[in-house]
Amino acid sequence: MTTPVLLWFRRDLRLSDQAALLAAVEEGPVIPVYILDDDTPKHRKMGGASRWRLHHSLESLDASLREKGSRLILRQGNSVEVLAALAEETGATRVHALRHYEPWWINAEKQVGEALYLCLHDGNYLLPPGTVRTGSGGLFKIYTPFWRALSQHMPPPEPRAAPKAIPAPAKWPESDVLKDWALLSSKPDWAKGFADEWSPGEADAARRLEDFAPEAVAYDEARNLPSQEGTSRLSPHLHFGEISPAAVWHTISKVRGNPETYLKEIVWRDYAQNVILQLPTYGKDNGRPQFDAMPWRDLREAGADFKAWTEGRTGYPIVDAGMRQLWATGWMHNRVRMITASFLIKHLLIDWRHGEQWFWDTLVDADYGSNATNWQWVAGSGVDANMFVRIMAPLTQSPKFDAGDYIRQWVPELAGVSGDAVHDPEERGSRPSAYPQKIIGHREARERALAAHAHVKA
Repeated sequence: MTTPVLLWFRRDLRLSDQAALLAAVEEGPVIPVYILDDDTPKHRKMGGASRWRLHHSLESLDASLREKGSRLILRQGNSVEVLAALAEETGATRVHALRHYEPWWINAEKQVGEALYLCLHDGNYLLPPGTVRTGSGGLFKIYTPFWRALSQHMPPPEPRAAPKAIPAPAKWPESDVLKDWALLSSKPDWAKGFADEWSPGEADAARRLEDFAPEAVAYDEARNLPSQEGTSRLSPHLHFGEISPAAVWHTISKVRGNPETYLKEIVWRDYAQNVILQLPTYGKDNGRPQFDAMPWRDLREAGADFKAWTEGRTGYPIVDAGMRQLWATGWMHNRVRMITASFLIKHLLIDWRHGEQWFWDTLVDADYGSNATNWQWVAGSGVDANMFVRIMAPLTQSPKFDAGDYIRQWVPELAGVSGDAVHDPEERGSRPSAYPQKIIGHREARERALAAHAHVKA
């Protein structure tokens, strides 16, 4: 075929184990395109941290494509309209893409399919969401039985190598210039610390996986220790599709020992997509309608507390360390994500949706399904969730998981506080004047949260 085909990239920015790319190469000249589309997701457009990461990931993808004789075309606007315009410019009638499950992408795929011949492929998850079914044929809402059912289909197919070359069209269409999109922060450059933490792109994803694999058997314990680097830090690479979950599964499952706990984290991504497939508005609607009666504090009353939480100035060192790490790096340690989320919801009695939106804007791995599912799990409002009345005590969690060095790293006011006093310097009489007092006591917060939860009918 001499007529080119369009390859529509979204959260699948890789060449290896990329089913849409491999299918497009089989058909003829390929025009890879990425569309910066803030119209289709509307209020769910990418947050600032994700945009920073996208810039560098697109740079890396374009470099990889050029090594194969191709390049990345950049356009901005509504995806349906842009793809239709590109088809008219180039004569293409077919579009290849990996299937996405966010509600806005499902709608966009339907519209593209009405205008052009859209060939959708799978590859962003271990199994296509919706394919693992209960005994009665329905979709799972609870994680544990979902894990058991999905594990019966594992391992996934072996990852496929990138094509040796990508045929180019006779003429390339016009492309935007990446820097003109202004995805990087400036005035002020709040993301200046991100570059020390992340190297977006397929090559770094592969390196991180290789480095982490031998440590995967220790993940069950190490993931809870903020002062150690026990997590894989692959979540941003997986979110932007710089590595396939199948590649991660095959590498980790072959290590000596039992890496099941980490494999379950990969399955959690699939589970979250299955949840939003059933409940597309899960990012804003309680999974359990009973929680609609929860008397959350209005931000007109609680605005100062919410601001203190976002800035890491609550007087609870483990909470403040996590929130400052998030602002500085666009990422937060696994255990600390739960602690900070629980603190906002239960200590401050602020609606989980405000926290979910903050994480959406500040996480480099902000994923609609996972973010909503995690927040609703902590809040107790989800279809599969922790009980609200199980209120996490940050002052207990901090020494339990040996977070002292983590706190000293991210809360410089406490860097000189020695021993266990760093977990609660106010109680130990060691609070430096530059570090704030607790904005609320643990017992007071717990009693207020339980009283509020009494309005939620079982």
